[in-house]
Amino acid sequence: MQFWCGTAFLDTVDLPLVASLMDQAGFHGMVTSDHILYPRQLRSAYPTGDGPPWTPETAWPDSWVTIGAMAAVTTRLRFSNAVYVAGARPLIEVAKQVATAAVLSRDRVSLAVGVGWMREEFDLMGQSFDDRGPRTDEMIDALRVLWRGGWVSWEGEHYQIPEMMIEPHPQNPVPILCGGESGLALRRAARHCDGWVGTAYRWDDAVQIVERLHGYRRQYGRADEPFEILLALLEPPSPQLYRRAEDIGITGVMCSPWSGRRGLPDGDARAEHYRASVDRFAEDVLATCG
Repeated sequence: MQFWCGTAFLDTVDLPLVASLMDQAGFHGMVTSDHILYPRQLRSAYPTGDGPPWTPETAWPDSWVTIGAMAAVTTRLRFSNAVYVAGARPLIEVAKQVATAAVLSRDRVSLAVGVGWMREEFDLMGQSFDDRGPRTDEMIDALRVLWRGGWVSWEGEHYQIPEMMIEPHPQNPVPILCGGESGLALRRAARHCDGWVGTAYRWDDAVQIVERLHGYRRQYGRADEPFEILLALLEPPSPQLYRRAEDIGITGVMCSPWSGRRGLPDGDARAEHYRASVDRFAEDVLATCG
């Protein structure tokens, strides 16, 4: 079982320190979350219908700058997203940023895409919102071509890229995962991607999603291919829980070793707070479940 940690709601300046501690402790990876902005007039409906569960002042540091900073202070830790709203950016920008992170990290990154929900982000970035699902499908295929190196081009319904070189390019294929819980999102992951990333679920709900993914993969003739499933489980951590998760095909779980994210001490005491939390989780969980 792989153990990952999310970066959402952690103080931005603490992320390289946290990554270094997790690298030393034997965690598998960290996932970044993504929002570009918070508009003064937010008219888009949040998927749960209750509005975003964060304030406008909440920091969402750029995923690829953050991953670059964390990769620079680690040697084994992997990095991905939960999730990256790729369709809100131009295709070539996404290709360039991810490829650069892959090269600098020596193949320790994957890209986990989501279609997004905030129209204002797409509008302000000059990207179409209404066709973001089909564009994401095409972007996944186009990225794999653009990352091949040498002279590359793409001709599709939504993107037309003339022959060009875009360097540096990854030496090995960058895994692409997909987020989202709708039927379209699960089908996108099963058909186009190397894995799926979710949020936090009770056990029975996680089982249902995994079974649906397996069913779609069989439908698309991909049941025998490697496939990552990364999510958080709203259950007390235990070796038995993670063995059950592995048995049904879950490859990684997201966790939060620290007891609180607000009101942390300053200076050396702050670093020791993170260190103690990470070491305790490594001793109690990783040593028996990793």
